Amino acid sequence: MQRLTRRDMVRRSVLVVAGTALGGQAAVTTANAAPRSPGGPRAADVPTAFDETYLGRHIEGWPAEGGHGGHAGDGHGLVEFVVRIDNDDLHVMQNADGTWISVIDHYETHPTPRDVARAAVRDLNGASLVPLAV
Repeated sequence: MQRLTRRDMVRRSVLVVAGTALGGQAAVTTANAAPRSPGGPRAADVPTAFDETYLGRHIEGWPAEGGHGGHAGDGHGLVEFVVRIDNDDLHVMQNADGTWISVIDHYETHPTPRDVARAAVRDLNGASLVPLAV
């Protein structure tokens, strides 16, 4: 096995820093390519309502009525959405990058509220959804 020299370590460190800087710049460029309007979500950003049976559970969701300021957004370009599993509310949240999470799993993001509801059904594995205490 070859022994690493100080020169090899410096070279690798420089490559890692350069790669991270270039990757970060690409992410910023992509994020700036489609800015959200400050007055609320664009029509294309509001997920569509759904109502279906998934793995034997009834899941449904729709944009929240009224929300803040009379629309389904929060004033920062994020959408408020109601999701229910077997008529019990599942609290979902939209992240700043447009992905969604739920109280069932804060660590796995999903592209739509429907995907969040389906993931919650899988994670619940037949258990009932307990109401969120406020």
